[in-house]
Amino acid sequence: MFRLWAKEWKDNRMLRDTVVCDDTEDTRTHKIFHALDQICREFDLSVPVWLDANIREFQRHAKVRFYQDSFIDQIEFDYLELQVIEED
Repeated sequence: MFRLWAKEWKDNRMLRDTVVCDDTEDTRTHKIFHALDQICREFDLSVPVWLDANIREFQRHAKVRFYQDSFIDQIEFDYLELQVIEED
């Protein structure tokens, strides 16, 4: 089971969160992108752009923060945080 936790933060407070579960046989990368698409639909956001810094952070910590510079549209929060909470 693969689970990804997404959280919107503003002023050091969590505005909303969701957990996406994926038990398919896809690769880890595909699971992450599918989960991010699902999260963006649920939160009504454009899909953020993965900058080099985001990729390195996610590879090191299984956690990443997307700030305004990763989004095309204006966001109403400080950042979107993704964290892998379970992985087989």
